[in-house]
Amino acid sequence: MISPLKRIFPNSRKEAEQCLPNSRNCEVFFDLGQKSKELEALNKELSEPDSWNDQQKTFSLQKKKKQLERDIRARSLVIEMKEELEVLLELVEEGENVQEDLKQAISSFEDKLEQTELQALFTDSDDSRNAILTIHPGAGGTESQDWAQMLLRMYIRYAERKGYKTELLDSQPGEEAGLKSATLRIEGDYVYGNLSQESGVHRLVRISPFDANKRRHTSFAAVFTYPEIEDDIEIEINPEDLRIDTYRASGRGGQHVNVTDSAVRITHLPTKIVVQCQNERSQHKNKASAMKVLKSRLYELEKKRKRKKLEKLEDTKGEIAWGNQIRSYVLHPYRMIKDLRTNVETGNVDKVLDGDLDEFIKASLLQRD
Repeated sequence: MISPLKRIFPNSRKEAEQCLPNSRNCEVFFDLGQKSKELEALNKELSEPDSWNDQQKTFSLQKKKKQLERDIRARSLVIEMKEELEVLLELVEEGENVQEDLKQAISSFEDKLEQTELQALFTDSDDSRNAILTIHPGAGGTESQDWAQMLLRMYIRYAERKGYKTELLDSQPGEEAGLKSATLRIEGDYVYGNLSQESGVHRLVRISPFDANKRRHTSFAAVFTYPEIEDDIEIEINPEDLRIDTYRASGRGGQHVNVTDSAVRITHLPTKIVVQCQNERSQHKNKASAMKVLKSRLYELEKKRKRKKLEKLEDTKGEIAWGNQIRSYVLHPYRMIKDLRTNVETGNVDKVLDGDLDEFIKASLLQRD
């Protein structure tokens, strides 16, 4: 991927003057004028006395206002940093000893420009929402279950890198190792916009740590992300369409054993969607969390129906096996991770498995409809 700095600071001053975008061009690229108009319209609507009669609508407007203000601040900062670089570049040509300041300013500007360019790709109305992420191993028993646990760690580390908050809502351990399933809630700016690009089947090729003969194995696991639905969107669920089961949550043993049926499993009968939560000790809290996951999945299902892509969300999953993967992680006989949708690849597999997914996600966002 070409650094945005290479496009802005070529080798010569003459080229720099030709390629360095002016403030007006930056404003057009980042759509600052439109963002400012949207913020002005929101402030006008919030200033109307009647707007506070509908609490859900007010909540939605306030949240959108904060998001717009963050976007405008971030994009305005890029323009300010660019103008400071122009001044430093002129000082260097005049013989001033500001090379170190210029070097630091370039590094900071490059990082900020990358972030803001990525943010400009979030055009879906749900991109700014929190996300619910689920992981399910494919066929293969312990191998795939261990791979599912590796993926869970990768997304938790990704969230830590981005400054997001994570909450493990549910986790079903495998018989020997790994996970049978996991549900993770991730909170932060544009979480769903980023992680929506991770939905699909992930394939791992490695020498099995569970095979005494040290043979190479291929494992599959499916990742699905859903936008977390808050009070600004009404999702109607008929209580008669739900089957709610309680069971004893799995624990670590000893004093941590849960002796009450606090875990909750909810089945939505019309769609056959099943969600569960056992993270909390309170059955009431687990039920509330499970309902939030169910609403998110039903909302995503309805979005897909409206787009006429598929009749139901389950159809997008397909078989968790050959021919359906979005990304391959090869650890043997060579080391390479390749995204089959964008052809982005890297040999630094450890860095990716430790949560560095930005390059893959950005490439996928650029291809998004």
